[in-house]
Amino acid sequence: MRRLEGKIALISGAGAGMGEEICYRFVHEGGRVVAMDVNAAHAEWVAAAACKLADGRTVAHGIGGDVRSLDDCRKAVELTRLSFGVPHILCNIAGVVEMGMLLEASEAAWERSMDVNVRGMWNLCRLVVPLMVAQGRGSVINMASVAGPFAVKERGVYSVSKAAVIGLTKSLAIDHVGQGIRVNAICPGTVETPSWHDRVNKAPNPDQALKDFIARQPMGRVGRPDEVASLAAFLASDESAYMTGQALYIDGGMSM
Repeated sequence: MRRLEGKIALISGAGAGMGEEICYRFVHEGGRVVAMDVNAAHAEWVAAAACKLADGRTVAHGIGGDVRSLDDCRKAVELTRLSFGVPHILCNIAGVVEMGMLLEASEAAWERSMDVNVRGMWNLCRLVVPLMVAQGRGSVINMASVAGPFAVKERGVYSVSKAAVIGLTKSLAIDHVGQGIRVNAICPGTVETPSWHDRVNKAPNPDQALKDFIARQPMGRVGRPDEVASLAAFLASDESAYMTGQALYIDGGMSM
């Protein structure tokens, strides 16, 4: 039996990269998903591709929405309920990476990072977790980063925001540990995504930037989105039923 058979997931940041790959993996595991992304066309494309993986069955819907907007989040939750039912799984993947040192960050960069990376998760959690509590079960998966617990040079506000994600994860987990709700965070190292390629290509010396990114991981390579999706599928499934409040590193040894 597939691990997510009969389960329903709402996934933010699903239009590309790790969020996209998580959508495909969940469908492959028997789940049904609503893909939410700030780019509506990307969300709808991913949903259509997920349905193709299921031989054309309607196992996914896409919706545009900004996680910073509670109204947008509410629309995504309602689409999930009307299409499939109350979500058993919430994957908070939407996020932004702000570059630069902490004290040199602009107020706009600080606000954008905290609003997308932290407030966005809080918005979806406060809408979805009460529904999970009412049905007596649920798994929340938050995308943090190895930058949260350890910090990464010249990723100041990003590191702060991802540390906050871990705090949010643990707080939510302990608040609802007796109600059938599990909350865990994934902390990736460098992962090959479209946004990562953009950062490499925008560097003054892209070739050197690529070498520097790879050198951060003792394994000598960057991660793949499907590897992160495998961890997300485990956390979403009953195989991880005894785990909550954890921040799990998948970073090629970067945190060692």
